[in-house]
Amino acid sequence: MEKKVNNRIKILNAAWKLFEEKGYEETTVDEIIEATQTSKGTFYHYFKSKEDLLSLFSYIFDERYEELSKKLDVDMNSFDKLMVLCDECFSTIENDYSLELVARMYSSHLFSKNSKHLLDKNRIYYKLLRNVIAEGQQRGHIRDDLSPAEIIKAYTIAERGLIYDWCVCNGEYSLRDYGCKMMKMYLVQIKETE
Repeated sequence: MEKKVNNRIKILNAAWKLFEEKGYEETTVDEIIEATQTSKGTFYHYFKSKEDLLSLFSYIFDERYEELSKKLDVDMNSFDKLMVLCDECFSTIENDYSLELVARMYSSHLFSKNSKHLLDKNRIYYKLLRNVIAEGQQRGHIRDDLSPAEIIKAYTIAERGLIYDWCVCNGEYSLRDYGCKMMKMYLVQIKETE
């Protein structure tokens, strides 16, 4: 089972690297196969097409969230942890991926009938959010009259909305600067008043 997961992630990472270097349209499945030193059979075992790779962008982000979760200061206020997660998300998207690729990824979720990994509640991203919010409610940093699920829904809607707007505006502003500023304003509603 672990080899299957590793092959899938290996293909995803190689594909995204090629998409960034060459562009999505210019990258072929054969180039992805060559970069991963796998076979066509292996590629098509995991993915129906190159387009399937777009809807799985969130797997790559989950790797980053897993690393980040290990680095978060356990004593940090849980509200501040949410802001660190915002900063990581927006900084990574703005600095590490092309606007065209992010826009394609988001649009692929609008039309894909098969993969909704972005919304999969079992993702590391959602588990991390649940942990931070539950901890914040227990420690009195985050209001507890809303369920963690309601807070996560609000958080993710705001985050995706800001990323979508940045794409629609063709990256004319800093996603990190504006996104973090807006998320802080938006999320102050979940902060427990002292």
